[in-house]
Amino acid sequence: MTLPPPARLAADIRTALAGVLDPEIRRPITELDMVAGIETDAAGAATIDLRLTIVGCPASVRIERDVRAAASAVPGVTDVVIELGVMTPAERNALVTRLRAGRPRESQFGPESLTRVYAVTSGKGGVGKSSLTANLAVALAARGLAVGLIDADVHGFSIPGLLGVAGSRPTRVGELILPPVAHDVKVISIGMFAASATGDEAPSVVAWRGPMLHRTVQQFLTDVFFGDLDVLLIDMPPGTGDVAISVGQLLPQAEYLVVTTPQASAAEVAERSGRLALQTGHAVVGVVENMAGLVQPDGTVIDVFGSGGGRAVAGRLDAPLLASVPLSLALRAGGDAGDPVVLTDPADPGAAAILALADRLAVRPRGLAGRSLGVSPT
Repeated sequence: MTLPPPARLAADIRTALAGVLDPEIRRPITELDMVAGIETDAAGAATIDLRLTIVGCPASVRIERDVRAAASAVPGVTDVVIELGVMTPAERNALVTRLRAGRPRESQFGPESLTRVYAVTSGKGGVGKSSLTANLAVALAARGLAVGLIDADVHGFSIPGLLGVAGSRPTRVGELILPPVAHDVKVISIGMFAASATGDEAPSVVAWRGPMLHRTVQQFLTDVFFGDLDVLLIDMPPGTGDVAISVGQLLPQAEYLVVTTPQASAAEVAERSGRLALQTGHAVVGVVENMAGLVQPDGTVIDVFGSGGGRAVAGRLDAPLLASVPLSLALRAGGDAGDPVVLTDPADPGAAAILALADRLAVRPRGLAGRSLGVSPT
């Protein structure tokens, strides 16, 4: 077999490496300038100078494996040697500037953003809002959308556990924070930063007041690199407190999904969170009724928490009832295990209802409707 000239072989390898994505940034490693050089010889041996973003990069094993596989598959390559290094501070700063697209340190979801932002809110805890949000995010990602999820329930964070990334830590590249990816969803939570005070497996406690809470939400919107998202979901804390006000101020284009149970008292409280959204100039895109009955093997339904709460809230907020999600043992078990039920058991009645909700939201296009274009007629 006649081997290609070394220069052409090196070019072919670089082309192949353009198909290797950084698993955290989700962009080609060649675009990120992680391939500092490629040398080949007449015998087909290739040496690749690979620069990781930081020392101890958690994705290093996967990146090296993918680079070796891509290079080895190039016709004419007989051997691959990878020399691992780390970007210099100047190279890292250049990367951060490129990822920010030259913009200053500010929210990536400002008025010019085309990302649809859904704040999932409820009036009280215990209505299954976080379980719904986690499964909805995964269902939207499974439909090919680029999805991010912010766990803004700072005091009661549960999203990492629900998505199976409770032990994950974000990667810092300069001033950027790269969020872990779970089931194709980029997810960030204060639970990924809060260390146990005892150093053991005891739950972490975040005892913060208003200013700290506002700064945390603001940092999630400015310093966490989500990339170009189709949808950003925010798991809101229950009630109408500091975080709800901060999200309203920082994301004026956010639309609200109000979650309630069928119980009349829960519906009355859930309505208040929707009222806050309307008072701050936000749209309530719809209401989701969770725990809407327990489906029996014979098809009958036991209304454990009563009925009608979701429709009542929707009527009072003048918003559609988008979904009615029944009580589901599989949904609960999946949350405990970190395996979203929409992936593990899509035929489950609870999963089916969430998947139908994802279908309704997925067809709402990104766009400029209602946004200021920053131009004026002459």
